[in-house]
Amino acid sequence: MIQISEKAKVRISQVMQNEGKTDGYFVRISVLQGGCSGLSYDLSFDNQAQEKDQIFEDKGVKLVTNPQSILYLVGTTLDFSDGLDGKGFYFNNPNASRTCSCGESFAV
Repeated sequence: MIQISEKAKVRISQVMQNEGKTDGYFVRISVLQGGCSGLSYDLSFDNQAQEKDQIFEDKGVKLVTNPQSILYLVGTTLDFSDGLDGKGFYFNNPNASRTCSCGESFAV
């Protein structure tokens, strides 16, 4: 299961509305090869689920991932920081053995 913080929910809603992606759109979360730690996160808006996608909903936000990515994302929380450090969206992933300082890549 993937969860989302209240701050991330609010920010996603704002961005979706600003981009006109409200009806039928969801947040696609993927894990890709790359980044300074070996694996990186990818967030995008999508409106077409694939046959084997894993679909979650938390706090009214629909989150979708593919079967390969879910292996790395189980128990992860998508969060958002608007503080002075300016992180933006970041992942609290209990499966990551290490992460880079920017928080955009990780290793298991």
